[in-house]
Amino acid sequence: MNTSNQKIRTALAGALAVSLGAAVSGSAVADDHREQCAGIVKAGMNDCATSMNACHGHVKTDAHPEAWIYVPKGTCERIVGARVVKVKDPTPKKDQQK
Repeated sequence: MNTSNQKIRTALAGALAVSLGAAVSGSAVADDHREQCAGIVKAGMNDCATSMNACHGHVKTDAHPEAWIYVPKGTCERIVGARVVKVKDPTPKKDQQK
């Protein structure tokens, strides 16, 4: 494998790992520091509902065009096949949960 390609893959894997960690932790990243990124999510790993399912984690195919995850701002546009979306996240915030 080309060393340059290996470095790019390693950097991308690291960026995705950080973004997925932030998405899982919920409030680890303030909303103004992240964006919704669609088209790159692995099956079952989406952060919120789509028009075809009721809740996060229910997308059945990889790279579903509606499925999105939170990533740090500016990351999504750098990933091939990804696009920034603005979907209302119906997940209750911690201060709204009882």
